[in-house]
Amino acid sequence: MGGREGLVDTAVRTQQSGYMQRRLINAMEHLHVEYDGTVRGPLGEIIQFRYGEDGVDPAKSDHGKAVNVERLIDRIKLMIEIGEPASQSYIKEKLREAERQLTPLLIEELRNGLSKANLTREGVDLAIKWTIENYRMALVEPGEAIGIVAAQSIGEPGTQMTLRTFHYAGVREQNVTIGLPRLIEIVDARRVPSTPIMAIYLDEEHKADREKAAEVARGLVYTKLEDLISDTHIDPETGGIIMKLSPRLMKDKGVTLEMLREKAKIADCKVIFTEDSIIFEPKREVINLKKLLDKISSLYIKGVPGIKRVRVTEEEGEWVIRTDGSNLSEVLKIPGVDPSRTTTNNVHETAATLGIEAARNALVKEAMGVLEDQGLDVDIRHVMLVADIMTATGLVRQIGRHGISGEKSSILAKAAFEITIPNIVEAAVRGESDPLKGVTENVIVGQSIPIGTGLVDIYMSAPPLIRGEERGEQSSG
Repeated sequence: MGGREGLVDTAVRTQQSGYMQRRLINAMEHLHVEYDGTVRGPLGEIIQFRYGEDGVDPAKSDHGKAVNVERLIDRIKLMIEIGEPASQSYIKEKLREAERQLTPLLIEELRNGLSKANLTREGVDLAIKWTIENYRMALVEPGEAIGIVAAQSIGEPGTQMTLRTFHYAGVREQNVTIGLPRLIEIVDARRVPSTPIMAIYLDEEHKADREKAAEVARGLVYTKLEDLISDTHIDPETGGIIMKLSPRLMKDKGVTLEMLREKAKIADCKVIFTEDSIIFEPKREVINLKKLLDKISSLYIKGVPGIKRVRVTEEEGEWVIRTDGSNLSEVLKIPGVDPSRTTTNNVHETAATLGIEAARNALVKEAMGVLEDQGLDVDIRHVMLVADIMTATGLVRQIGRHGISGEKSSILAKAAFEITIPNIVEAAVRGESDPLKGVTENVIVGQSIPIGTGLVDIYMSAPPLIRGEERGEQSSG
């Protein structure tokens, strides 16, 4: 069965990944690098202040790095004769001078590399000079169509994920179902993921002790009265609902009888507690007993709404709680939880609780996690660009006609993607005009696209200038 499932799965997923790539390209086709190093949209709106946070072209980088500092220092060691090593103060001074020309990350790498390398002053100067030269050579060109490159760089591995199902067909542990569907969820900016999960990290007091971590975990699971009941029946004489409590379930959920006395209250019912049961006796005649039973069963006892299951695991020497279900804002209020490290895979929850910048970082982390799990090497700059365009307005928008593509400034660009006639009719009724600043609209009217060499405009041609100069000379003569 596994082999055939793989074949069907591949046939279905190929179209899904193709459609995802098409939407990505449509949403990002107009993004380009300006001459000031910023990434901008067709109307000059800034999406990134510096492409990929360092301005480096992934095609010119060494596995994401602009300069391989370690290799560069090793080369200099072979070239320059051994002499008196440069002092730490000299290295510090030279790096301070180079700060404006390099990224903080490269400065840090140089500091670590040079402090251990024992290079002479000449060697230190050469290392910094070469690093600056290599960094400048690795910078992205103005006019580069980074939007389309990013869309293709994410879309193509999406297809790889589809085909990779063959490799794992019939092996349950390694099935790729979380790969492509999760990537599509991220791009779609789904309100609630199909499998919401949280990683809850604990404070100093709780993270080292398994029992304390388990105590916090027990307080997280959303518990209703029906989760503690082993049997329910109705007393035919009184019409009361008798619910038999399960001591095992109560112990597992960390619920005491005192908790139940406090929470198990309902209007128009008298509540009686016995040794092992709770009896709900209606104060007046009940017409719909099923409705009352459902109401009593769903009484909230304890825990965080949305958290279905928890498990405590040891990771890197500390106890961490992993949950099925998510509710970031409520979990952060619980004593013992470390709010600075606790995360959820629900991007909208992150945006509502921690703000849009946290949501942007969550998008990058989630997408990179999916790609890395599949063993796909996609440069993080591409993923950053997708996350930045999705969050550029201060809200998390989906890549598609209900999000970025549907909010374009160009009527022709909107009409060219999925909803044609309604967009044209609406624009005609409103008497809107198209600025023709993007890619699609210029292709439609047969003009050169404003990307790459098409980015340059002539603001004043030379002949009128020359004629003006000649006239000026004649009048002065």
